[in-house]
Amino acid sequence: MKNIILLFLCFFTWSCGNETPDTIAVTNMKNEIKKTESKKKGGTSKPTKKEYDKIPLDKIKLPEGFKVEVYAEGIDRARSLALTPNETLFVGTMSKKGVVTAVKNGQHYKLSKGWNMPNGVAFKDGDLYVAEVSRIHKFEDIENTLDNPKSTVINDKYPTESHHGWKFISFGPDGKLYVPVGAPCNICDKEAEGEKIYASITRINPDGTGREIVQKGIRNTVGFTWHPDNEELWFTDNGRDWWGDDKPGCEVNHAPKDGMHFGYPYCHQGDMPENDDEISKHTCEGFTPPAKVLRAHVAPLGIEFIPAGNFPKKYEKQILVAEHGSWNRTKKQGYRLALLTLDENDKVKSSATFADGWLDDDGEVWGRPVDMEFMKDGSLLLSDDMADVVYRIYYEG
Repeated sequence: MKNIILLFLCFFTWSCGNETPDTIAVTNMKNEIKKTESKKKGGTSKPTKKEYDKIPLDKIKLPEGFKVEVYAEGIDRARSLALTPNETLFVGTMSKKGVVTAVKNGQHYKLSKGWNMPNGVAFKDGDLYVAEVSRIHKFEDIENTLDNPKSTVINDKYPTESHHGWKFISFGPDGKLYVPVGAPCNICDKEAEGEKIYASITRINPDGTGREIVQKGIRNTVGFTWHPDNEELWFTDNGRDWWGDDKPGCEVNHAPKDGMHFGYPYCHQGDMPENDDEISKHTCEGFTPPAKVLRAHVAPLGIEFIPAGNFPKKYEKQILVAEHGSWNRTKKQGYRLALLTLDENDKVKSSATFADGWLDDDGEVWGRPVDMEFMKDGSLLLSDDMADVVYRIYYEG
């Protein structure tokens, strides 16, 4: 009997350490992932509030002439960013505390409490929009009401699954709010089941009405942006897990028009059909291949085009991608800002590391880059949901 109990415990521990969302609660899975990072793969716990002055900025490696400083600290699991023309900064979170933070003149304001993964933040015409898993909130005239913020729910019809349910949101050039809906699994064919809302990017009007699906076949995007000239959509996508250390690659995608399909769950990195017996009946024909295949499991999140201003001219209109870093890999990789250089036809002609150092040579992790916003002077704000800070990166020359 004792041996049977031990066997059961060993099996339970193993299964919780693998991504099996159909049988394991997402909260349990996230806890086990955290344990895997901190114990099995050398991850380090994030610094306490008393240790922010010890954040090793000197470890962050940047191109010659660039500097980095802490812009805001003590923001629990600082995730998506939104910056107003007056440079009030809004910071979403994945923390269980559910607090969205505003940073103005160095002072912090808490705008919510206990919300369900209020990761996405967007600003338009004086109003702040915040995305929970299934709801979109609107704070009217937010910069003048930071001491007494009040919100209304403009849409509560998004799926409630937590797995890939956290959202990055942003207003497009058309004035509409773009809202992704991740796949509620590692690999599943929800489209074939008639549930087309999953694995997509949607958009709604600023009042929450008129939802429509814009792009499909996207496993989980937590960052997108538009080209500053032609206004075409670019977005990151996180590749599937549990397919080995080096496949498939994560993706940066380019959507020059609406209604495109980027392959999930049938096709990965443009030329690797899924190996599931049912899903693999499909081929990659007819799907849009990635603009750039990144390394496996690097978890690309934020993506931004570099504007004119503080950075040297050669960086203008090139792409920065925040690689949050791998958890589903024997040897960690990612934990950096990648620089993608485009040619005259907007094709990615090269990639390089712009900033790294959050992953030590011995495999210890002390920071994880998430999202970016450029300030009026052209300097870059970058959130870190492990160190609980927002950095400012600038060129000093």
